[in-house]
Amino acid sequence: MTTVLQPPLPSHPVLRLRLAPRGNLPRAIDGAWWPRSYDLLTELPRLLGGLPREWGHITSVTVNGTTWSAVPGRTLVSNQVVRLHRTRTASAPRTIVLLAPGRGRWDLLVVPPDTTEQAAESLMAAAAGGHV
Repeated sequence: MTTVLQPPLPSHPVLRLRLAPRGNLPRAIDGAWWPRSYDLLTELPRLLGGLPREWGHITSVTVNGTTWSAVPGRTLVSNQVVRLHRTRTASAPRTIVLLAPGRGRWDLLVVPPDTTEQAAESLMAAAAGGHV
């Protein structure tokens, strides 16, 4: 009998995030995020943990209320309170808005979790390049 060892699964899946280069001009979209599900309480800690340190502590997150699973008004991420807001406006059906007091606001395109890898890569590249 032969035993084949399987490599361990990563405990933290790779964050699928692409950010636009920093610049002085304001942008409509600051990058793209491709979550693995619409469960915000599972996905948000991964996203916030992978953001650049210079963005500071994100204290408020706004998502489309018709897209994401139900969420409470706030949650703890890395022992810090993050306020969660849901909007139903048609102007931002596939975005997530991140706010850090004194640092800024960032709007990310949300690539649907069930998007193929090829389509997701194309969407993320376009968002990071300012073509969305």
